[in-house]
Amino acid sequence: MDFQHSDKYRKFGLNVAYYRKDRRFTQEGLAEAIGADRSTIAKIENATVGASLDMLFSIADALGIEPYKLLEFRD
Repeated sequence: MDFQHSDKYRKFGLNVAYYRKDRRFTQEGLAEAIGADRSTIAKIENATVGASLDMLFSIADALGIEPYKLLEFRD
């Protein structure tokens, strides 16, 4: 990944994985819920691709959380 804010993408991906598992979604289940491929979810969680705001909102909706929760970065 060659993003300027790679650490933030990594933390975002960790949050997606945390809430996905907390809500008992598989990567495939979350992908189906938002109309994406499982590989897209894996790439977001592994910070190899970024997510658009539309994708962030779709993920948050599917997980039943407010979008800002995916951007709350813990150290």
